[in-house]
Amino acid sequence: MRTTLLIPTYNNVTTVCDVIRRAAAVWPEVMVVNDGSTDDTLARLQELQHEVPFELVTYDRNRGKGGALKVGFRRAQALGFTHVLTLDADGQHYPEDAPLLLQAGNQHPEAIIVGSRSFDDENMPGGNVFANKFSNFWFTVQTLQHIPDTQTGFRLYPLRHLGGLRVLTSRYEAELELLVFSAWRGTKLIPVPVRVYYPSPEERVSHFRPTMDFLRITVLNTVLCLLAIIYGGPRMLLHRLCRLFTKTHS
Repeated sequence: MRTTLLIPTYNNVTTVCDVIRRAAAVWPEVMVVNDGSTDDTLARLQELQHEVPFELVTYDRNRGKGGALKVGFRRAQALGFTHVLTLDADGQHYPEDAPLLLQAGNQHPEAIIVGSRSFDDENMPGGNVFANKFSNFWFTVQTLQHIPDTQTGFRLYPLRHLGGLRVLTSRYEAELELLVFSAWRGTKLIPVPVRVYYPSPEERVSHFRPTMDFLRITVLNTVLCLLAIIYGGPRMLLHRLCRLFTKTHS
C-alpha cells in the first residue's frame, strides 16, 4: 500500500502552511493541489517548498473541491500511489490523526476509511451539524448503510475502488457522491473517530455558501435517490448475492 496525503486548498493562506508542516511531520509523501487561489496562497506554498518537500499541483481557474480532488487523484495514480489520504487545508482536522486512518487502511486496504468527527464541539457551527445530519439521512436512504459523518474531508481512499470519478461534480457535494457511488460498487466504508478543531466565528474562514450549496446538495440527493432505484439498489443486491454465492460454494 503506497499512500500520499492530499491537501486541496483554495484561499487558505492563513492555515495551509501549518497544515502542510504538520502533515509532513507524520507522513513523508504529501501532495497539495492549489485550486486557483486568488490570495497569496500560491506564493506561500512555493516559499514553503524550500522548507518542506511536497508535490505541488496548481492551476489558475478555481474548479471547486470536487475538481481539485479529481486532479489530485489522477496525479497520484500517475505517480504510482495506490491510496490517497485527503485532508482539508482549513485547519479543522488534526494531521497527527492520519496514522489512525492509515492503520485502519492497512487492515482493510480495499475499504474507504472515513475520519468521523465529533459534533459536540461548542464552536461547531449549527449549520454544519444540520447539514451533516441531513446528508447522513439521505446517504442511508440511498445506500441502506449508516456512517456517522458523510461530509468529512479526512478520508483514506483506495484509488482502484473509487466509484463515479468520471461523473463527479465539482464542489463540496463531490465527497458525498464518492461515498454513495463507492457503496453502490460494493466498497466497504469504515468510520474511524478523529478529532476536530473549529475556531471561533470571528476567526473562521469558510467557502461554504449556505443557500446555494444547500440547494445543490438537495438537488444532488434527489438525483441520487432516483439513481438508487434504477441503478444503485440493483447493483448492491447483485454484490450481496455474489458474496452469498461465494460463501456457500467455498
